[in-house]
Amino acid sequence: MARATARHILVDDEAKCAALKAEIEGGRDFAEVAREHSSCPSGRQGGDLGSFGPGQMVREFDEVVFSGELNKVHGPVKTQFGYHLLEITSRS
Repeated sequence: MARATARHILVDDEAKCAALKAEIEGGRDFAEVAREHSSCPSGRQGGDLGSFGPGQMVREFDEVVFSGELNKVHGPVKTQFGYHLLEITSRS
């Protein structure tokens, strides 16, 4: 079964999500931005979600995590929880 590790940042506004993505692409540390801005409890760990398989996260996550490019910031990704930036750190 496929497995992936990823980290994310959750905010409630698409424009804020896009602005944070620009900051990270401009050189800011993903984990630092997650700690400062993410409304998910994982933000305290720099957005780290650990290891998971297909179906363990919401569908929108799975679509990105199990097909997107590794070590690249993806998003904004809209889910029922808000807007996410996702970074896939590994996949097997």
